[in-house]
Amino acid sequence: MFRQFFSKIPKKSLKQDSPELARSNSFTQPTTTTTTSFASPGAHHKSNGGDKDKYSSGGGRSNVVKRTSSAVFPASVVAGIEPLIPFKDVPNAEKMNLFVSKVSLCCVSFDFTDPTKNCIEKDVKKQTLIELLDFVASASMKFSEPAILAMCRMCAVNLFRVFPPNYRSSSHHTENNDDDEPMFDPAWPHLQIVYDLLLKFITSSCLDAKVAKRYIDHSFILRLLDSFDSEDPRERECLKTILHRVYGKFMVHRPFIRKSISNIFYRFVFETEKHNGITELLEIFGSIISGFALPLKEEHKIFLRRVLIPLHKPKSLGAYFQQLTYCVMQFIEKEPKLASVVIKGLLKYWPITNSQKEVMFLGEIEEILESINMIEFQKVMVPLFWRIGCCINSFHFQVAERSLFLWNNDQIVNLIAYNRHVVLPIIFPILEKNAKSHWNQAVLNLTLNVRKMFSEMDDVLFLSCHAQFREEEAKLSLTAEKRKEAWEQLENLVRHQPIAGNTAVLKTTTRTNKIKNKISKPQIRHRFVPSPILLPNLYSIVPLQFHSIQYVIEVSEYKLRDSWRNSHLFFSKKQLREGLGLGGAYNWVIGVVVVVL
Repeated sequence: MFRQFFSKIPKKSLKQDSPELARSNSFTQPTTTTTTSFASPGAHHKSNGGDKDKYSSGGGRSNVVKRTSSAVFPASVVAGIEPLIPFKDVPNAEKMNLFVSKVSLCCVSFDFTDPTKNCIEKDVKKQTLIELLDFVASASMKFSEPAILAMCRMCAVNLFRVFPPNYRSSSHHTENNDDDEPMFDPAWPHLQIVYDLLLKFITSSCLDAKVAKRYIDHSFILRLLDSFDSEDPRERECLKTILHRVYGKFMVHRPFIRKSISNIFYRFVFETEKHNGITELLEIFGSIISGFALPLKEEHKIFLRRVLIPLHKPKSLGAYFQQLTYCVMQFIEKEPKLASVVIKGLLKYWPITNSQKEVMFLGEIEEILESINMIEFQKVMVPLFWRIGCCINSFHFQVAERSLFLWNNDQIVNLIAYNRHVVLPIIFPILEKNAKSHWNQAVLNLTLNVRKMFSEMDDVLFLSCHAQFREEEAKLSLTAEKRKEAWEQLENLVRHQPIAGNTAVLKTTTRTNKIKNKISKPQIRHRFVPSPILLPNLYSIVPLQFHSIQYVIEVSEYKLRDSWRNSHLFFSKKQLREGLGLGGAYNWVIGVVVVVL
């Protein structure tokens, strides 16, 4: 698969490339890779996969190199001193040229899915990378511009690649995230050395940031960010460290890095809900936020509102919830006024149908309430405790239990005690309902403890809320009684009228009967009015202001005896307005048929 790479040339120093030539051959444009062979002189590799000659155990290393030109590396960069010579065997003046030669030698990619393929070449490349790593770690001279260019190109060739498609379905990935085993890249032992080399290179004191920023540019950073979608957690961990070092060293790239990460979050939240590196990117942002200067810029507040708060929406929240909460709390610690903004955002994205996420939201709410001030708390206490009350009434015992645990926090209890005249009227009916009917014993005990706490906090207010609750219960009981009587009246009216088929017809007004007798049956048209336009109470159905219309109320099967199922009840305007005197909520009325006469 490889052509011969080495041939005899004199050991001559490579002249430094001009910056113009270096920049004209940027690593962002290559379309092919270097065809290189790590074989001894005279060895040949057939393209059809024939037998490969191996290194002779008795012979020394070859001192030859062949000038090779490709779309990745021009000949002026690849050609140089023999790359397999150790650094200790060349003078200091030649070490940087040898560094370029060795880096160029490592620009060959191998297939690591087959461990039996190109074993010798892989081993030679590995040893060369380790040698480069040691040299960069102990470097005492400034890296030249050709060396920086060659290093960036080598990293691009080895690290930046298109990942294979993820054959796991998105729903399976999000719902069973904890059960999925991470997928490890078979080339990781090789990639790890390249990542370590890049990290040492970026953090080296011998690297001039003003020169390196020309090559570690926006294109390089974007491809580095694309690599965060790798399924190998080891690779994402290395990328996290490298990106953090790039952010710290190249200040000119900081706004671009923040914007690019924000775009990844936008695409994840509003489009795909699938990305493997959200956790690591949030960890990076956590350290970035901690370094924000005060007062916070409007750009950073927009990031909180438009990126961090919507990140609570995806189903896979549990995978990165801890890192997300840390970022949010960093903002609140720097500017306490943002606490009310965050709570309003959480209430907006509250997961009503996802109990596991509700428990996580309640935990984050508790953490925010521990650091919120009184003014910000009073801005959100009404909608907040209305939502907490709904959680207390939840049939999912973990949700109800977690919401009641809020009263175990002294800071939250102090906030509630100071604003008890607002909080207790909201919570009291919910506590009473829980105490009477909740199925879980632990929730019942916690409910009684909270109820007792309010009673000890303000007995007068507690008794007042209790009296108000009893009045509302009496009103509800009276409404239920009226509803029952209304249905009895309705059934009595139907029972005493003539019946034709399945339809019970009530007498209509004289004017309506006269008009009806003049019109033949084919002229009667029916129009169905969908149920959403109906008001919840029958007495609230206001007759339409048409000249001659008879109203047909279709009653569903609920709350009626079998003999009256699906019956059509005909009422005149006068009967609807005065005769029935109906009241109560009839949720089983499903529609109105308007008969145009």
